[in-house]
Amino acid sequence: MIQDNYQTIRQKISQCAAGCNRAADSIHLVAVSKKKECALIQQAFDCGQRIFGENYLQEAAQKIPELPSSITWHFIGHLQSNKAKQAVSLFDVIETVDSLKLAKLIDKHANALSKSIAILLQINIGREPQKAGVLPEETESLLRRISSETKLQVRGLMVIPPFSNNPEETRLFFRETRKLAEDFARKQLFTDNQNVVLSMGMSADFHVAIEEGATHIRIGTALFGARDY
Repeated sequence: MIQDNYQTIRQKISQCAAGCNRAADSIHLVAVSKKKECALIQQAFDCGQRIFGENYLQEAAQKIPELPSSITWHFIGHLQSNKAKQAVSLFDVIETVDSLKLAKLIDKHANALSKSIAILLQINIGREPQKAGVLPEETESLLRRISSETKLQVRGLMVIPPFSNNPEETRLFFRETRKLAEDFARKQLFTDNQNVVLSMGMSADFHVAIEEGATHIRIGTALFGARDY
């Protein structure tokens, strides 16, 4: 199942990329493996998948040591300040930084571990009170302070738009995120302003996200099947 799903997703990525004059290899698949056992993750790895995203630290701490060391691990869940040290020790990229306090803690623990870690800023692009993320109008200020007060590699932005059954309704949020990233890149606010990461789009709407500039799409259900909570 996973091999078939993986090939289907890859084909769709290539088709979407071709449709908007982008190179397929500029779009990276983050396989969202929360609540999935190591055997399934290994199957996806054996198909060629190399980037995996986890939401829960306790679960990730049990799985990561059991899986190939060549996997690049992204933390994509809400990160509490008191869990920053563990997150830094486990993950290569933390996609959900939304405050200076959290950034400083990540920087502190990364320095203590002599580890280089990349981060993305999570933007609450839909301004939803129940969701984490910095507000769009506060993002530039946060970027500047992280740049001046830490040594973190700020690679780009991550968003989770308001839920909709219609992927077209998420397009405007993806487009707004891309425009913000372009503005920040012009102001030289990222670590690499020529290769800014935009983590946006999931199983139901990744084709729209690709059309609007996503570099990383986070896909779980379409790859691994429905989760059993």
